[in-house]
Amino acid sequence: MADIEYDVIIVGGGIVGLASAYKINLKYPNKKILVLEKEPEVAAHQTGHNSGVIHSGIYYKPGSYRARNCVEGRRELVAFAKANGIKHDICGKVIVATEESELAHMQKVFNHGQQNGVEGIELIHTDRIKEIEPYCSGIAGIWVPCTGIIDYAEVARKYAELISCQFDGSRVLTNHKVTGFEKHTDYTVVITNQGAFNTKYIVTCGGLQSDRIARKEGAKTDAAIVGFRGDYYELTPQAKHKVKNLIYPVPNPIYPFLGVHFTRMINGDTECGPNAVFVFKREGYAKTDFSLRDTADAFSFSGTWKFFYKNWRFGLDEYRRAFSKKLFLRRLQRLIPSLGMEDITPGRAGVRAMLLAEEGKMIDDFKIEHNGNAIHILNAPSPAATASLAIGTQVQKMADEYFHLC
Repeated sequence: MADIEYDVIIVGGGIVGLASAYKINLKYPNKKILVLEKEPEVAAHQTGHNSGVIHSGIYYKPGSYRARNCVEGRRELVAFAKANGIKHDICGKVIVATEESELAHMQKVFNHGQQNGVEGIELIHTDRIKEIEPYCSGIAGIWVPCTGIIDYAEVARKYAELISCQFDGSRVLTNHKVTGFEKHTDYTVVITNQGAFNTKYIVTCGGLQSDRIARKEGAKTDAAIVGFRGDYYELTPQAKHKVKNLIYPVPNPIYPFLGVHFTRMINGDTECGPNAVFVFKREGYAKTDFSLRDTADAFSFSGTWKFFYKNWRFGLDEYRRAFSKKLFLRRLQRLIPSLGMEDITPGRAGVRAMLLAEEGKMIDDFKIEHNGNAIHILNAPSPAATASLAIGTQVQKMADEYFHLC
């Protein structure tokens, strides 16, 4: 048998892959773990392109993995940030209803928060909204004091540092794109563009490429990743005073996104957005980015067309706003009516990996599956960054069950 270089290889150096490696190594400090990341640095895609919100756990269906892992993960993340000197701010946010028709769903969101154990939340009215966010207009809202902000790329880099420095033999390698797997009875050869590595066990966490990586390893899944880009605007310096911390709308229960919101970021900027538009390239952050392979894969998958059919009105509105600053502003003005065209400027963009089932349904919970000597994190939507340490613990417990690392 070939020499086994590593006990576990993690494919994917985003925040969830790194957290999983870190948590397995904490439980088994003498095991050698290798994280392989195809980009020149960790956290290059979803982790490094989000707005850095420490989510409370208020939105998610009680009992779901997202609900449990977000609340537990948030508390663990904040403790981790404090222990490691990572800048963060538990500043709180308001979820604001601007129309009577939103009140019933706002109450449902509040009830979910209570059932999920989100601490400190309270229903508030117009005067209290104005106290918290003087320029925001709403008829009712929810105050969520445990929401915060952080730089998740910095968190991911700290995970990587601890893996490499705290555990002998464990490493994080960038610029190593996994191109295949060679399966043997007692081990697997993980093939990259810079050489091959032997391992007993594998964990894949490919984010926007998670379905492809899992299939390469041999897992069978009928679901597929479809990318959705989120474009942001930023408040100009003269308009920053209009947002103190975080302002969110009541999400529309018909659609799978939280809606356009305002986020003060840890670097002092304030973002407005995002929208949500289908991308023709999974890792394409510009509006004109295109990949023939990614487009063909998406359009050849029946679930994509079924999702489009169910959500065509929403999709059309989102595309119009993607190319119209005026329409984007109009949506923002629902929360802050005094905003003008001169108050916002185009910002960055991120791409969200949405896992769709064949029937066109968005799989909105975390999805982690076992296949032989591998564990595949197939779906880790928001709030995965907030919940990364809790997800890492879940992966570690699955490794206990399936990998026999003792």
